[in-house]
Amino acid sequence: MAVRPAGPAAFRPIDAPASQEIRFCRASDGVRLAYAVHGSGPPLVVVSCWLSHLQYDWQSPVWRHFLEDLGAIATVVRYDERGFGMSDWDVDDFSLEARVGDLEAILAATGLERFALLGMSGGSAVAMAYAIAHPERVSRMILYGTVCGEPVTRSPGDWAEEQTYRSMIRVGWAKEDAEFRRVFTRRFIPDASEEQMRWFDDLQRMSTSPANAVASRIARQQVDIEDELPRITAPTIVLQAIGDRSTTFDNAVTVSARIKGARLVPLQSRNHILLADEPAWRVFIDEVSAFLEPDRRAHANPAPDRAVEALSARELDVLRLAADGRTNDEIAIGLTLSVRTVERHLSNIYAKLGVTGRAARAAAVADYLRRPIA
Repeated sequence: MAVRPAGPAAFRPIDAPASQEIRFCRASDGVRLAYAVHGSGPPLVVVSCWLSHLQYDWQSPVWRHFLEDLGAIATVVRYDERGFGMSDWDVDDFSLEARVGDLEAILAATGLERFALLGMSGGSAVAMAYAIAHPERVSRMILYGTVCGEPVTRSPGDWAEEQTYRSMIRVGWAKEDAEFRRVFTRRFIPDASEEQMRWFDDLQRMSTSPANAVASRIARQQVDIEDELPRITAPTIVLQAIGDRSTTFDNAVTVSARIKGARLVPLQSRNHILLADEPAWRVFIDEVSAFLEPDRRAHANPAPDRAVEALSARELDVLRLAADGRTNDEIAIGLTLSVRTVERHLSNIYAKLGVTGRAARAAAVADYLRRPIA
């Protein structure tokens, strides 16, 4: 059983942003998942990097500005991945499939139907895989510090370095002395202050066990979705620090080239986690705010019924029965139509309402049910 380190001494309360709500749900395999909601505006679901702790990050001199500034422009949903933070630590499966399933479970718990995705660092693979599988639900996608979605290949020298990192995690991750963890801290935030580095030293130990850190690292290095990236249809922006040694600028170039219409924004920084006082952070938040503006306008001025009023009387009859849960065969019998005619009416309904994909029927029914009662 994974043992969590005692935490009170590590928690250093500072002026935190406004309150967050922390909730829990279960993945399909029973793993307990912790997620949090804060901010206001259109929904932005953050598929976070592997080192996170919902409560500890809330007090952080490294992450606080992310939470404050993103919460000022969106309703932010973020979560601790399986094996990390406030989610269950006793986990065996760190595969991409399990992690995408966790995101699906959290979205089901929140009730969100359509939202923007922010994939950060190793979480970017989950965001991209979800956008491939559920294009109708992702309004737009932001990728920061992204992986390229290709399994890691190494030269003999690179492999020796990786083995050293894994050994350092096994030996030094859980120790009170941060000597081994400081190696990772300097790689992630080389320009941080000593206070920020100490906090990140603590985060590593607070976030997960040595066994989980190694197992999840290995699983992330085996992700293979690069060939699927052209299937992403959501508008996408890719932001990347030029000097980042954790996820290189080449990764961002690869992803941007594979996703049709994706825009690449280089950031002048060496830090994997942008710090509040560096100019690159202001560029990041300004770009994200501008990119989310269409979602913010739609959130502020929602269309009440999309185009329900443009449907014909017969199309409304079909949609009413669909809203009652009838199958196409049952609708055909009820309206004395052929099944093919019902299917044609439904296709016309979807087109008029502007809904596509596997969830089109559910979206059309939702529009119908939102109509005011006459």
